[in-house]
Formats: sequence, C-alpha cells, structure tokens
Amino acid sequence: MQGEAEIVRASEPFAPPVVESLSVRVVVDSVFDQFMPKATHPMCRIEHVSRFRDNLNLTLAGEWGLSLHLESKSVEGSGQYLLDFGYTPEILLRNFGLLGIEPEKLNGLILSHGHRDHFGGLAGFVAHHRAHMRDDIKFYAGGRETFREKWVGSRDEPPQSWGSVDVAALETHHVETVCCDAAHALHGPFTTGNIDRQSFETVLPNSLVEPGPTDHFTEAERRGKLVPDRHPDEHATCYVVQGRGLVVISSCSHCGVINAIRQAMAVSGVTKLHAVLGGFHLGAAPPDYVDHTIAELKAMAPDVVLPMHCTGRNFIAKVRTEMPDQLVDWNTGSRFTFGV
Repeated sequence: MQGEAEIVRASEPFAPPVVESLSVRVVVDSVFDQFMPKATHPMCRIEHVSRFRDNLNLTLAGEWGLSLHLESKSVEGSGQYLLDFGYTPEILLRNFGLLGIEPEKLNGLILSHGHRDHFGGLAGFVAHHRAHMRDDIKFYAGGRETFREKWVGSRDEPPQSWGSVDVAALETHHVETVCCDAAHALHGPFTTGNIDRQSFETVLPNSLVEPGPTDHFTEAERRGKLVPDRHPDEHATCYVVQGRGLVVISSCSHCGVINAIRQAMAVSGVTKLHAVLGGFHLGAAPPDYVDHTIAELKAMAPDVVLPMHCTGRNFIAKVRTEMPDQLVDWNTGSRFTFGV
C-alpha cells in the first residue's frame, strides 16, 4: 500500500471472466491426513496427497488458518493466485514448497479479510519469494478496513492485539496493494467487492476493532471502546466455469456464506451455483442457525459443497446427512478441479 491503498472502482459495467477449468489446491488448513482415502465425484476431480516419495523426511503440516492456490485455464491462457496465507510463514512456506507450486507463475495475491489466520504468513511469504515473483505482482484486499488492527478477548480477560497486515513489508518488496471494495475482474477469477447483508445471517462473535465511520455504531457506543468487527472489508473470490456455473470461495464467511453466494450471483449475473467452498464460520453457531444455513444452501442447489477451516463439525455432520451427494471431504494438500 503506497501510503494509501488504491481503491479500484469499476467505471464500466462489470463483466466476470469465464474459465474452462479451475483447480483449487489446499495449501494450508488445520489437518493433514496421510491416509486420506481416494475419492471421486461426478462434478469435480479429487486428488489427495500422501507421502512425498522424493522427500520422505518431510510431510505437509496443518495449522489453524487457510491458504488456497487457485489455477484456472481459459482461451486467454492460465491464471494463478494465492488466496490467503495461513497463520504463520513457516507452515505456508513448508507446504507451498512441498506441493511444488511455482511463485513465478502467480498472477497475484488475494486476501479475503484482515484476520491473522488468513494474513499471518503473508509478509514472510513475500520476503522469501519476492525475487522469483513477477515484477508487477499485486496484492488484492477488500477495502481499507482490511488493514485495521484487530483485537481478541473474552468476558474473563481484557482484549489483546491480534495485529494487522504488515503494509510496510509489502511496500518494501514493491508489491502494489489494490483495494477492491467493488467487484473486480482478475485473470480468471473475480472478487465480489463488499458483501451485502441480505439474508438471516449475522456476524457471529469474533474480533474487535477501534470504531470507525463504517461501523454504524452510535457515538455513545463508539466512545472510548473497542467494538465488534463487522467485516466491511470481507470479499469472496469467485469463478464462472464454462458449462458448469459459479464457483464461490468464501474463505471465512464472517458476513455469512449465503450472503457471499448471493453477492457473487448479483455482481456476476450467474445464478447457477456449481460449487461453494472455504470456511463457513459456523463452528460456534447454534444448531438452529446451522439448520437454517443448510436449508438456504439446499435451495440454491449447488453441485459441490466443500467446507473447510472454520466451518465446524456440526455443519459438516448435518450436510453429510442432508446433502450427501454434494459434500466433498478435503485434506491439506488436496486439489479439486472443476470443469474440463
């Protein structure tokens, strides 16, 4: 961010790119199971990872956080992005290297929102790989609020700082920041821009921030207090896969996974939901909230549901019962391919 991050606003009607295929590789997530059984699905190709036969002394590692490598192919060529960066650079760099992903082929870096379990590995990753990345590499965030300091705490303890994105590190390594508060087309994917709150979903308890003008708290509520983070900067990364429909990657879904899907449909004009994947932030949600989410998701009739990261066991267990033909299991290192 060169002093102030550039805000990109579409001056023409937004037109989403269309790709022939999309491969999503899980670079960082909580669990690596070396004995993950082989699986098939009629609407996506599933590839799991076990041992690295050329390096039997190392294995993939899991941590609380998420990072996904995205590769699409179209008539205009291929495009590759790294979406989110896990909690620590050590795990991100380890897994990125073991999986053989080539930093020089990345078209850009995308951050879904400003939480440490998604940006924690960013500065270390850029420092380690910048010399091998393209000169004009850009970092795409959902808005200026992405860079606010976050705080975490509970009723029994005072809030502690959870940090913020290291903007200085990006500047030092000549990575330009683009803030996409509106829908923005990239080389294959598009970002949704800020997510409208259209559904029953609410922002479940998580981080705190110093109040700002976009938080919609009263002056009395703001005065001298930290306030709940409403995540105005969160955005989803999406693809339109030719002949299949919309793939929505909602990395953490603080604004609600249903809201994220509806935002993607609204800005793209595509109503066929092919797949939804990422963290759905339902780990702490009450049962009736989980049930409501599943009911809304079923009504959207996705071909594939791929819950990761913060989704929560209750949701996954119920989807296994309610939508068994759509549910796909994941593992750190797994690659899922949609389309041709």
